Amino acid sequence: MSALRTSKSDKAQNTQPASSTPPIRERPIFDGRLNLEQQRKRAKELLRDLQNGKPGGLTRFKNAGHPVSHPEIPALKLADAQLVIARENGFTRWPKMKAHIDKISERNRQIAQGTLPTLDAKTTLHLRCGSDIRHGIEIAGFVGDFLEFADPFCQGPVPDLPRDQFIQTRANFIADAYHITPKDALARSHREYASLATLGDYEQVVLWFEHDSYDQLILAFLMDFIATTRPKTQLEVISVGEVPGIDRFIGLGQLSPELLIWCWENHRMPVTDEMLHFGRDAWSAIRSQTPDLLESFIKTAPTKQPLPHMIKAFKRHYAELPDRQSGLGLTQQLTLQIIKTHGPITVGKVFGHLMRTYDPLPYLGDLMFWADVQRMMECKDPLFTITSSDPDQNWAERTITLTETGEATLAGKTSFLENFSGIRWVGGIQVTNTSKQDL
Repeated sequence: MSALRTSKSDKAQNTQPASSTPPIRERPIFDGRLNLEQQRKRAKELLRDLQNGKPGGLTRFKNAGHPVSHPEIPALKLADAQLVIARENGFTRWPKMKAHIDKISERNRQIAQGTLPTLDAKTTLHLRCGSDIRHGIEIAGFVGDFLEFADPFCQGPVPDLPRDQFIQTRANFIADAYHITPKDALARSHREYASLATLGDYEQVVLWFEHDSYDQLILAFLMDFIATTRPKTQLEVISVGEVPGIDRFIGLGQLSPELLIWCWENHRMPVTDEMLHFGRDAWSAIRSQTPDLLESFIKTAPTKQPLPHMIKAFKRHYAELPDRQSGLGLTQQLTLQIIKTHGPITVGKVFGHLMRTYDPLPYLGDLMFWADVQRMMECKDPLFTITSSDPDQNWAERTITLTETGEATLAGKTSFLENFSGIRWVGGIQVTNTSKQDL
């Protein structure tokens, strides 16, 4: 299961997905570092382009909340352009961006010189739904233990069953979907679930999560588990939805060690009873066999949510239910749209487009995406063809082409549910070709 999370950390990279476990990236390409001189240069270029009448400048000013009309352009100063650049990077003012850059630069210097201040202790446990930040937090100077719990509840059945039956059900799905031997999948699952019993052995436990449905569904499970077992430890959670300097933040695995420290210092909160209750309700909604409880949980959530990214992630999860007209979940719909727009195209490039551009809240790893593609092939009339002259060719390098049935389904002229011969799950909800009557 760690392979799923490791590959998820690569989903923003300009690399081809792999069919086996990819290496952990020690220094991701998009790590969120900002260079002050580069930002000053951008501000000068923006001001110059605006004064020279190049298109786009006025729009950027207006989008940044700095409306300006043509007669006012000659009076604009560099400070005006710097304000726009700062806001494009997620800051309200240029001085705040400069302070952030200075702080990150200082952390980088401290890491290089080994002079970081004490961040945690050896009695601290860092719990993460994957291995993508493990090396990064070591470089950043964290000394506590690391625990991975990575059962991907965003895919496969999530039934309301006793623990042993639940683990067996999840292991069966993981073995089938990700081509792991059943014995190994079950052993992994038992090992991961059993490891949660050690939370009370630490003085401090910190949960590291981001804003997508992969993370937030696991976070809901952990809130339910903690609320039930009440381990005697100091519990804290880091939940991150955006990072300054990253236009499309996808995950913590993108971040440099300095920015992992920034997350620690700016997004770490104590786990409260309110969070635990909210998480328990969320976990119940995910396991429900019908959409009603999930829909109600989303609609009735308080404006100020105890876990700030959970509702948005649950809305994305809810979007995986079949569309009333086409019968497609959102990932399926976007996959077909990418093939229609860019195809014939390799499966790996479809995944790249999905993660970098199309998905409103990306959550899949590459192996998870390939599992979804294979599930879409379980139908009487294929939505697409996948060609390969070499049977051993990596799935990511195979060419995928939309069929007439795929085009008709994407257009809503026919329902995928009438064509679908398999079974897929959205949490506790089973989707089959008989689900159309329940839409």
